[in-house]
Amino acid sequence: MYNHILIPVSFDEDDSAETLLAAASALTGPEGEVCLLHVMAPIPKYASDYFPEGYQDKAKREIEQMLCDIASGLPAARGKVVEGNPGRRILAVAKEIGADCIVIAAHRSGVADVVLGRTAAHVVRQASCAVHLARG
Repeated sequence: MYNHILIPVSFDEDDSAETLLAAASALTGPEGEVCLLHVMAPIPKYASDYFPEGYQDKAKREIEQMLCDIASGLPAARGKVVEGNPGRRILAVAKEIGADCIVIAAHRSGVADVVLGRTAAHVVRQASCAVHLARG
């Protein structure tokens, strides 16, 4: 059982937070805490003039609310939104919160083989804690 689980949530069309939550629920000890994390890509400088004032802040608040709604299914869960490179930020937050396990989505190809996305592969190679891959 793990005490501090980090779940990166991407909100991609093919990713299911429910699958990740189920895995985390099975892996969390009775005193365990779960952090749902979303990493927002920063808006490039050349494109920032095309977005309305406050767009990034509004998007961050909305994503935080979605994470809170998802987290309500687990007793000791919370949401967190950060900006930056997803692979690096996931690892940084894992270290920051003292995660002893990361539950991350693995992408599926058209065949039965599991194909890791770039972010999941980076996390698997670089994490200093256990990593649980979940297919959804």
